[in-house]
Amino acid sequence: MSNQGSHVKTPLIASPEFVGGSYGGWVTLLPSSWVPYIQLTRLNISAPIALSCFPHLFGVIHAAATDKQQYHNPMEILHISALLFGWTLFCSNAGHAWDDLIDAHLDAQMERTKHRPIPRGAISPYAALTFSVMSIICASVFLFFLPVMTAWTVIPSVLSAIYYPWAKKHTPFPQLILGFCLAWGVMVGKVSLTGYEWKSDNGSVISLMLAYMFAIVIYDTIYAHQDINDDLELGLGSTAVLFRNHTKRALFSLTICMTVALIFCGVLGGMGFCYLMITVGGSLMSVGIMLYKVDLNDRASCWLWFSMGFWTTMLSITIGLLSEYMLK
Repeated sequence: MSNQGSHVKTPLIASPEFVGGSYGGWVTLLPSSWVPYIQLTRLNISAPIALSCFPHLFGVIHAAATDKQQYHNPMEILHISALLFGWTLFCSNAGHAWDDLIDAHLDAQMERTKHRPIPRGAISPYAALTFSVMSIICASVFLFFLPVMTAWTVIPSVLSAIYYPWAKKHTPFPQLILGFCLAWGVMVGKVSLTGYEWKSDNGSVISLMLAYMFAIVIYDTIYAHQDINDDLELGLGSTAVLFRNHTKRALFSLTICMTVALIFCGVLGGMGFCYLMITVGGSLMSVGIMLYKVDLNDRASCWLWFSMGFWTTMLSITIGLLSEYMLK
């Protein structure tokens, strides 16, 4: 297990999310005036939207797999998942615009983020606020096509997302706030498919939420190591700052917590061997390999593992839950 020591300021080209202008791919096909908004919403990066969408999908599939009173056909699952994807996409856009608006004065002082659209003047604070409000209005449209209880269930996620930009100023655990905000999507997915009712499988749902929250803390702590020197200088909190030279030990401990929570999810939900092998085994192996290989002293390594390392874990959970649904 390696020590993390002082953080080395390596070139930022491996973390291109907030540099000026376009950076290849489909973004080059868009009008130049659109590019700052793509940067604002991180739509050119798979990680932010994927990490927001997956918990809703987990909640839907988990509900379908564990609902003993009703069979949910694949088209129903796809329909609900598609509506939740629309909700999540626009909520993600609103959340990122809100974060950048509140953090603009801090981003301007940090090496990696000083070229974000608001600090560099490509988007005005008023335009960012307007964009955020319009995005949340668009997101709300999807709630009209979902059960009434879904609209009430999303409130904890919305409130925690609103508070999140201030969390780094008030607590050393902003990753925990983010983890709760995203993990609550599991409950939103469950309620969207089966409605709100306390059942014997709710302990399984809560365990799945906890597992996802631990996973987000792990991934976002790796992400936060890109800015650890700037955070220290500005007096901002993060689990990267809190754990510092002991980050890998702390994250391996959280990996154990994530694994135990996934096991409880399976046991309390009456799931079988496929779930244990694919979801529990795949997630443990994926996160374990990432923590072994990531170099927390290297921004390029932190960015690579944050932006790509989550896929195996997310797919392991998805496939494991799907296998339980298909074998139901």
